[in-house]
Amino acid sequence: MTAQKTIFISGHNGMVGSALMRQLSKRSHLRFITRTRAQLELTNQADVFKFFEDNDIDEVYLAAAKVGGIHANKTYPVEFLYENLSVQNNVIEAAHRSGVPKLLFLGSSCIYPRLSEQPIAEAALLTGPLEPTNAPYALAKIAGIKLCEAYNQQYGRDYRSVMPTNLYGMNDNFHPENSHVIPALMRRFHEAVLGGHAEVVIWGSGTPYREFMHVDDMASACIHIMDLPKASFDAAITPHLSHVNIGTGQDISIAQLVEKLAELTKFTGKITYDTTKPDGMPRKRLDTTKLTQLGWSPKIDLETGLAQTYDWFKTQSDYRAT
Repeated sequence: MTAQKTIFISGHNGMVGSALMRQLSKRSHLRFITRTRAQLELTNQADVFKFFEDNDIDEVYLAAAKVGGIHANKTYPVEFLYENLSVQNNVIEAAHRSGVPKLLFLGSSCIYPRLSEQPIAEAALLTGPLEPTNAPYALAKIAGIKLCEAYNQQYGRDYRSVMPTNLYGMNDNFHPENSHVIPALMRRFHEAVLGGHAEVVIWGSGTPYREFMHVDDMASACIHIMDLPKASFDAAITPHLSHVNIGTGQDISIAQLVEKLAELTKFTGKITYDTTKPDGMPRKRLDTTKLTQLGWSPKIDLETGLAQTYDWFKTQSDYRAT
């Protein structure tokens, strides 16, 4: 009989954590430990240490993070750096102290230099200046990668890191200012249609290219990476370049995305680009060669994923706009 495995998913109510929960819940012989922020404040070191001491955990998916789009990153740089560093440091150290065998740290593709060669390979890390509009968040995620590598090197831990591309899907945050590009635009077009507005204004020029991945695909890739035997995973990485990109390997311009969302929401009015607003990185497409070599590939194309997300969004009375 297979022994039961206990898994802690931090941030289980968020877009990423809930996607992991949906997929892992299909498996038998798993026991889940979850805590809301009200139950466990991950920035509180003493509380996090006690939580891990009190629970016998086999695997950790470190999905909790403060996230947001360009506006949020520019407005709250302290929170994006300090809170994310605190959460990562507390959870990873607590996992180590309590002897958790495996941990998966979820980062972000914004860790790479602003003018990285495309597509962006894992080796691009720390080879140039970051994009200023999200540098605090990127620095926190880079620190998380290096902290996992340090525990692996010094203590022989099996703490892995994945760097997902831009994500979207069920349980995303649709705040009109602090969300990422897809939920922000989806809400803007939806409300324009409902309100009979003749024009929708888009931040930036529309010229940057971005890669988008449905969160269910991302969760599938994370679980695949976590399931790999240590020898197989270690064979694909190097000790000081241990993270794996997770993406689709395809990108589109923001202008093309805008057209897709306008068509999806049935908006037929005027679309105007506010070029006084920042664009962010000019292009950000991940090289997913390593992920492919590890035996995983995406299943959900952008059109299907956007339609599924919009269908879900329309059932949410509050749009999760917090």
